Amino acid sequence: MKDTRRSGCPINLTLEILGDRWSLIVLRDMMFGNRRHFRELLTKSEEGIASNILADRLRRLVEEGLITREDDPSHKQKALYSLTEMGIALVPVFAMMGAWGRRFLPVTEELSIRAELLETGGPDMWEAFMAELRAIHRGAAPPARSVFGELQAAYEATVARRAQSTATA
Repeated sequence: MKDTRRSGCPINLTLEILGDRWSLIVLRDMMFGNRRHFRELLTKSEEGIASNILADRLRRLVEEGLITREDDPSHKQKALYSLTEMGIALVPVFAMMGAWGRRFLPVTEELSIRAELLETGGPDMWEAFMAELRAIHRGAAPPARSVFGELQAAYEATVARRAQSTATA
């Protein structure tokens, strides 16, 4: 972790950690895509991060305390990345970024459906999602509600509907 910061401003300090697009994309993919291995983060993101950039961002996110890196018990040559409480606490930030993007930018329906659900679900849904992320990444007891499942189902339904409308057009 850096020991010299530009200022004590909370916005500046946050930007010093999260101020590049790749850090946010990695965290997004861990939260919403349940991608926890290097290869998944490298190959399953539409944005196409380079392997050296991904390695650097993972290292920095570990140093800053947003994620952890442990040996994967299922495969000795793989590392398993997990969100820390600090990383999980970014759910409301991502929800608000998604809401802003939906309002002002030319998003696609299938890639914005999760943001729409999080926006309409509000803080209650965010809290439920954070509880689920704690179960997935921190080993907490799984909650009864699966927000991850709800978001994934909405995404898949949107993709299927779009494919069907394209096929019939």
